[in-house]
Amino acid sequence: MKRLQWLDVSKGLAILFVVYFHFFRTVFEHYQLPPADWSGLVAGTMSILRGAWWQISGLGFHAVGAFIILSGWTLMQSTMGRAESGHFAWGAWYGARFVRLYPMYWVAHIVYLVSPFVARLEPVDGRIILSLLGLRFIDISMNFMYLNAAWWYFSMLIQFYLIFPLLFWGARKFGAWPFFLGACALGFFVRYLMLDVYPQHGFWILGGFAICRLPEFALGMALGMWHVGSTRTQRAQTAASSTELAGSPSPFGTHISSQRVAAVEGAARREAGPATSRAERFFLRGPGLIAGLILYPLALKLYDNGIAYVFCDFGTGACCFLATVGIAGLISRVAGLAKIVGLVGVYSYGLYLIHQPYVIWLGLRIRPQPISVFLFIFLITAAVLSAWGIFLEKTTNALVNNLLPVRKTARS
Repeated sequence: MKRLQWLDVSKGLAILFVVYFHFFRTVFEHYQLPPADWSGLVAGTMSILRGAWWQISGLGFHAVGAFIILSGWTLMQSTMGRAESGHFAWGAWYGARFVRLYPMYWVAHIVYLVSPFVARLEPVDGRIILSLLGLRFIDISMNFMYLNAAWWYFSMLIQFYLIFPLLFWGARKFGAWPFFLGACALGFFVRYLMLDVYPQHGFWILGGFAICRLPEFALGMALGMWHVGSTRTQRAQTAASSTELAGSPSPFGTHISSQRVAAVEGAARREAGPATSRAERFFLRGPGLIAGLILYPLALKLYDNGIAYVFCDFGTGACCFLATVGIAGLISRVAGLAKIVGLVGVYSYGLYLIHQPYVIWLGLRIRPQPISVFLFIFLITAAVLSAWGIFLEKTTNALVNNLLPVRKTARS
């Protein structure tokens, strides 16, 4: 199945927002906004902009929820494509996925251990064995955030991969939206039990037990199925229109009808673009972005009490997803920028694995900074870390492909 650039751009935006958030939290950990100044138009405008920047920057961790949705989407679409090709086996699927995941994860450990300019906040001890295995949820309070806190996501991801055949079967059997509702019911029920009935450590709800984040992942899977279905419907309607026009009477015979078919299909491609669907029109052309911005304040209200918090990660993640994909739709109109951000998205896994110790190290050494200087430093840092992450991931994948030439690693 052909890669969708706007999905890569969305993943690039999401991971860059996560990197930005970790840098922001480090640099401004003890910062207090100055009191708002309403003495004049310029001063008042600056106060509003400063407050908006502060609030938006503090939402960066919601990009994790957006990334879970995007992961569910891309994994579902790529697996559907393989399953429908007729050459598909779950054993090979598991092999490709774990060969894709673990080598780069191990490389990130090596980079952390030998690289300069990283924050080493904990000693290297026996816990590194569980970390290398990805089993950071064992003795979760001691291991989940060990060495590099961002690696908790890996432990959640391998759980989703382990149960994905069951999720895939359920989605195909019951349909996208019945499956999504059932997954939400299960995920919210488990969150309710672990938050309110039998309170557990917050790391379990964060992702130590992947079922707690199943609603986001299942939403991504359902959206992926919807996108495939709506794209096929669009193509079928275009083909039907072309056939209808081609079959209409013509005094010049079928030769002209074939030309008419080509003309109609060409016009449709020029008007709608390749594989334009209802899903893409909703997400990329404004409605999704507007919906995300309108619903975001309501999602933030879910933080107010324990019962509402059951739905908080899903609500904030979904709104962040809508905003991220909507912005990706705007960026996709600028070819050069879309290519750069899309490349970051293609190799977002490498950036995710290596970024946090670097931004903490740098953030601790430059704070405090004026906002404008901080933003400038972030742009440079993001560019350097993105290039470093891309290099590491491409090199690792090339090495793995050379060692295992029969099996291609999977990127989603």
